Amino acid sequence: MNLLLSEVMGEAVWMWGVFLALVLALLAFDLGVLHRRPHEIGIRESLLLSAFYISLGLLFSLWIWLMLGAREAAMYLTGFVVEKSLSLDNVFVIAVIFSFFAIPKQYQHRVLIYGILGVIVLRGLMIGAGTAIVSRFEWVLYLFAAFLVFTGVKMLFNCERECDVAANPVQRMLRKWLPLTASLHGDRFFVRSGSRFLATPLLLALVTVEFTDLIFAVDSIPAIFSITTDPYIVYTSNIFAILGLRALYFVLAVMMDRFTYLKYALSLVLVFIGSKIFVADLFDWEKFPPSLSLAITLLLICGGMLISLFVPRASTPQPTVIDLPPHPTTGISNCRTVPKVPRRS
Repeated sequence: MNLLLSEVMGEAVWMWGVFLALVLALLAFDLGVLHRRPHEIGIRESLLLSAFYISLGLLFSLWIWLMLGAREAAMYLTGFVVEKSLSLDNVFVIAVIFSFFAIPKQYQHRVLIYGILGVIVLRGLMIGAGTAIVSRFEWVLYLFAAFLVFTGVKMLFNCERECDVAANPVQRMLRKWLPLTASLHGDRFFVRSGSRFLATPLLLALVTVEFTDLIFAVDSIPAIFSITTDPYIVYTSNIFAILGLRALYFVLAVMMDRFTYLKYALSLVLVFIGSKIFVADLFDWEKFPPSLSLAITLLLICGGMLISLFVPRASTPQPTVIDLPPHPTTGISNCRTVPKVPRRS
């Protein structure tokens, strides 16, 4: 009992346990029941699954309110919205990764769900390290804030950069050192050939998605630390936002090309979040009001989406052909036609 009541990063062990048990149970239900047999996920199923995860994420704010207070619940919701918004870029890149590795639609959900397991661990390590640094050196928050303002301004004037999966160092390293099959083997990440195991392109796609998430976390985690330094709120809002977003992937991958002005809205969100710390100091506030922060964030994001729907979009970039490096064992080469997509700088 004493162990359950002891604190880890500011909260009781049992509170961390409740959250992790809930997330792992959701993933087990998703993989073991809903998607036990691989199938192509349609728009309707994607919307229902995402609505389920988003509803749970919003309901979790009630848990935060009951256990920690209304102020913390508002911070959680702001972090939830910010993480979900900043992760929209990830949808573009994941679509390119799946196209590059020629992953059929019926296996894409499996990669996304297993990817969340990696997110749970890697985001936890990053947030834990960030919390330790901020608690010891509070001035680091000002560095985070300045970094967000710089990133937002840079993103505002440089929104169109091509995502080249072939240049990804992790997948290139895996191709060089890991025994690979030349083709997919259903939904399996490894297959046995004689006395050894070979990785399939599905594993390459999974690792590349995980590496991409780490890159995007460099922006999103400092953004949430600028909202709150409570690791429980930062971590839970991160994970619930990613759960809902990846469930919605199959809809967003089709629709995101319509939101051409969302990039500019997200850049303004980064500038706003980074500026909050300096504004709070200027007006001698203990913290920027969480409810006001949530309202401004929602206003910017919804505004960007509405403008995208009603203002004619620019011409869509033409696809580009990327040569797939030859397999180190078989020497088989291939190419993938993938769309040019924007990426956050």
